Amino acid sequence: MTRTISALFAAIALATAVCAAPAAHAEGDQVRPVRSEKLPNVPGKSLTAVVVNYVPGGKSARHHHSGSVFAYVLSGEIRSENSATGPARVYKAGESFFEPPGSEHLVSENASATEPASLLAVFVADDGAQLTTFGK
Repeated sequence: MTRTISALFAAIALATAVCAAPAAHAEGDQVRPVRSEKLPNVPGKSLTAVVVNYVPGGKSARHHHSGSVFAYVLSGEIRSENSATGPARVYKAGESFFEPPGSEHLVSENASATEPASLLAVFVADDGAQLTTFGK
């Protein structure tokens, strides 16, 4: 029972941290928490996965993330630019990219104006960290 209550609180905290700024996404875009687990071999750190669904033409405002982020494009095409990894590039379904700690996500958008797109983002960050901060 304690584990169930802990999991419930973790899910609520995750949803709050990931979805804290809904105005920073296009109308219709969705960020859905998938799972969050504390890393027993790395005290103080958690691994958190979210699915980001972009409507056609959807995009996120400039932002940065806590910790490291691995992103895998599930469907469609995502245009992404990160301050630490070079110019904007379009990633197709099955491709991935990495965002190192301390970098800024300058461009994050659906590369198509007619088709939806989605990605899985996997964060490694401090326990309880706000995963995404917009407007910096």
